[in-house]
Amino acid sequence: MNKDIYMSIILPAYNEENRLGPTLTRIGEYLDTKEWTAEIIVVDDGSKDGTVDLVEEWMKKDERIKLVRNPENKGKGFSVRNGMLRAKGRYRLFSDSDLSTPIEELDKLLSYIGGRIDVTIGSRSIAGSDVQVSQALYRMLMGRIFNLIVRILFQTKMRDTQCGFKLFTRKAAEDVFPKAVVNRFGFDVEVLFLAEKLGYKVQEVPVVWINSEESKVSAVRDSIGMFIDLFRIRLRLRK
Repeated sequence: MNKDIYMSIILPAYNEENRLGPTLTRIGEYLDTKEWTAEIIVVDDGSKDGTVDLVEEWMKKDERIKLVRNPENKGKGFSVRNGMLRAKGRYRLFSDSDLSTPIEELDKLLSYIGGRIDVTIGSRSIAGSDVQVSQALYRMLMGRIFNLIVRILFQTKMRDTQCGFKLFTRKAAEDVFPKAVVNRFGFDVEVLFLAEKLGYKVQEVPVVWINSEESKVSAVRDSIGMFIDLFRIRLRLRK
């Protein structure tokens, strides 16, 4: 593979045996329409199903696919960080493995990045976004409360920090992710505000979003952890 890789796509995966095959098919078909060099990095987070075997079979068919294995289940934040720092691409996208945001939306993020913009993030909460299948009402309400607290704590105008579809330039990724420490779902907030603190420009971009009913995020347990992470991140950034 050409060492000058244009695009790295990082997919954190935990017990994704059932969903990952269609995702790799769709990403492969999308990349086949591009003239870019690309790599797809699946970061296995200690899966107990056949995720690893599935990826290894795919690697035999598509040389763009790589497998990174965490030593144990460490969390989505750790997995994204691990993938970002092993990536070689000029641009580095991390996406949820269920493609709740279709991979084709990468074109939109790319159209904004470059020049003054170093990080582009998919948003479900700004004008132009297209939420085709919504979350359950209680998840929507918790998400809105979470984002309100983020805006208050971090004095930001960002409307959606949690959409799992974010693109970084190589320089921004290699500067931001080594400084990140949050391993679970609060990591999005940490990397975005680390980026801003380091002087990188972050741009929200409206995207298509289709809720997956098989979400692995617990509305109670993970939400509590995310709120705790917010305050820890704020204290750490002040220091």
